[in-house]
Amino acid sequence: MSVAAKLKECLDSNKVEYDVLAHPQVYTAQDVAAAAHVPGKELAKSVVVKADDRFVLAVLPAPRKVNTDELQKALGAKEVRMAHEAEFAALFPGCELGAMPPFGNLYGVEVFVDRSLTRDEDIVFNAGTHVEAVRMKYKDFERLVNPTIADFAAGN
Repeated sequence: MSVAAKLKECLDSNKVEYDVLAHPQVYTAQDVAAAAHVPGKELAKSVVVKADDRFVLAVLPAPRKVNTDELQKALGAKEVRMAHEAEFAALFPGCELGAMPPFGNLYGVEVFVDRSLTRDEDIVFNAGTHVEAVRMKYKDFERLVNPTIADFAAGN
């Protein structure tokens, strides 16, 4: 499997420069960072959360965790919890489970990005598979996704 078709079409049609980083099959964000030879703090992981009755994609550096209290405030939600894979598997067609790119807008899912990711020139993330990542300019990512920026990542 290669870069998710929706993602590739979006990047190509918007004439975005990007690199595809092939790597051995891995399943955790930290393992993707190691396999793709990218510092963990520079790899963006996508975490699906359930905010009240909707799904939201929380995008943050691989080594950090979602602070649900802070995300709840940013979302203005009554309740925020980690979504179960079975709940969101169908939301990202063409993507391997757990390897969805942070382009929730392509799948009708709102995207929140932790502010710490905005400080890097590049962003690296899963390409919809467990064997490829994409590196592109953060400014291009922000232009295409138009995420809400918030402070919700905990840990170093």
